[in-house]
Amino acid sequence: MDAATILIADDHPLYRQAMGLAVQAVAPRASIIEAGTLAAAARAASEAQDLALILLDLKMPGAVGYSGIALLHAECPKVPILVVSSAEGASAADEARAFGAVGFLRKDSELAAIEAAIARALGRQAPAPARPSLDQPVDEVRQQVAQLTPTQLRVLLAVLEGKLNKQIAFDLSMSEATVKTHMTAIMRKLNVQNRTQAALAARALGLDLSH
Repeated sequence: MDAATILIADDHPLYRQAMGLAVQAVAPRASIIEAGTLAAAARAASEAQDLALILLDLKMPGAVGYSGIALLHAECPKVPILVVSSAEGASAADEARAFGAVGFLRKDSELAAIEAAIARALGRQAPAPARPSLDQPVDEVRQQVAQLTPTQLRVLLAVLEGKLNKQIAFDLSMSEATVKTHMTAIMRKLNVQNRTQAALAARALGLDLSH
């Protein structure tokens, strides 16, 4: 099972990376393939060898409502589909299961909860919970986030939404070079090496990873 293939279908590159880290914690030897649209996900699912699990966001290009689950379930009826989405509504989880999903998690779920759900879908034991954000105590990370300026926090939240530097610059009315400067400062203050680690540090504190 470790050598099987897992498909991550989400239109946010950063979130696909974060989900990839969760997959690697549960199944280190698994091959990961990614898709940013429903059409690409369906194509990847039909072509993948030894596909063991599909991690699916409901709100992605080409999908309407629960059509993504229905299409992928029809394409690969024996492959479990775990929905990780920001879809609202008390019945979202029940609807997802009715269309063929084995589970439903919101995107703002703790990383440990996502890893546990992946483990259940794969029929294995979840990894031992890791300390939030790169082996640092939560209180220490909170102090680091508290050092961020309001602008830096806005930049970090935009990163959590999967936006690129050019998009962030446009939204915040600043130059792309200024965004890069803020990102450098954010990574230094959070003691991380890249954008993905910065996003995971923020998630560990419960900052909203909205769609």
